Amino acid sequence: MISRIGSLAIVTLLLAGCLPALRGDSISRGEWPGYGNDAGGTRYSPLAQIDRENVARLHVAWTYRTGESVGVPGPWGHYAFEATPLMVDGTLFFSTPYNRVIALDAETGKELWAWDAKVDRAHRVAIATSRGVSTWLDVEARADRPCRRRIFLGTIDARLVALDAASGAPCADFGRSGQVDLTEGIAVIDRCCYQVTSPPAVVNGLVVVGSAIGDNRGANLERGVVRAYDARTGALHWSWDPIPTRESDPARATWAGDSWRRTGAANVWSVMSVDVERGLVVLPTSSPSPDFYGGERLGANVYANSVVALRAATGDVVWHFQVVHHDLWDYDVPAQPVLLNVSREGKPFPPSWSRPRWGTSSSCIATPARRSFPSRNGPFRRAPCPGRKRHRRNRFRSGHARWFPRASPRMMRGGRRRTRAMRVARGSRACAPTESSRRRASRARSSFPAMAVACTGAACRTIRRADC
Repeated sequence: MISRIGSLAIVTLLLAGCLPALRGDSISRGEWPGYGNDAGGTRYSPLAQIDRENVARLHVAWTYRTGESVGVPGPWGHYAFEATPLMVDGTLFFSTPYNRVIALDAETGKELWAWDAKVDRAHRVAIATSRGVSTWLDVEARADRPCRRRIFLGTIDARLVALDAASGAPCADFGRSGQVDLTEGIAVIDRCCYQVTSPPAVVNGLVVVGSAIGDNRGANLERGVVRAYDARTGALHWSWDPIPTRESDPARATWAGDSWRRTGAANVWSVMSVDVERGLVVLPTSSPSPDFYGGERLGANVYANSVVALRAATGDVVWHFQVVHHDLWDYDVPAQPVLLNVSREGKPFPPSWSRPRWGTSSSCIATPARRSFPSRNGPFRRAPCPGRKRHRRNRFRSGHARWFPRASPRMMRGGRRRTRAMRVARGSRACAPTESSRRRASRARSSFPAMAVACTGAACRTIRRADC
């Protein structure tokens, strides 16, 4: 059964006399070449023709409907149109939730070409969405050579694709017929929940890609490895695991015992930024698995829930700033880090701003990584259940009410409801499953047959097979 969805559409608003200014060849003349416009994700445009005086006179110039349909996602599916179109050389490039890439004439809305990744809709996917594509110009290639400008796409079935921006044809010299299988080298447990939903970063001839992982399916899941591929050939250049595996890595000491072996995720599902001047790629990482239970991964869990800067040429860590220690609330860093220059006390410095899920902002100086505005670690109350320990301190901004550590349990009522089916009974009446939690667990089992249940005598833990 195929059902049509409301209106997946690209709508352009036009103010008379504005569009000719878009025919430049740079951001300063109206292009939008990246998800956040520039490589640092500032989303700033210097265009000034639309202002408070004339914005009311905007009218629709054209509308393009993708015609994409949902299919049968089932109770596990999440479907959303989230793409930010790129505008390069007078052409708009964007992607649909099921990874069709479409090129439109920016002035008329006429379709120039469309390419379909042919994602198998009969197979389950946790999330059907795509936040857009990336573009790269090979300045060493001849002007008449195919794929001189490339469009890169990460798909929801874990492929990295390179297309010719002029025709939409796959670039034959990239990977295997224009594609790289991102599951290679990853111990994928469930293909439904290892995906790419954000556009890759492109820096110095390398395409850097993360992954979206269903981090609440269990403890030992897929690793959130970040990888860089040659933009011309698709050859793997380097890879970096946010869960430290080398004993010489100082971050390894923040994972109690060998818990780093028995966890996964900490992946980069959101959009990365690039510091072109310093040759860095800046990553927003997420929570380790399982996201709402930390008893299997005690410690601060560095580099999870962090902003991490890697040397783009090698994948080595240059600096990192952990936003949440030992995450128990799925507090990923969900937004693209913003790289910008500001002035403090009359001195310029280049901070990286991140926006965590609880709504405050964190800022750290790009070199070295230290907080550029006051931020302190505050004490946390003890976790209510044996085996689940909150980190003794966590971050909050100076000058703000200390609502983060105190109000988190109230803020996360939804998360607490979600984790009641994960209660731990170890002789503690406070943590014994209630009748309502048993009913929730029963419903979870009926919806998610592969839910993991681990019981040893009186100690029983049920990990809900959630919707990724």
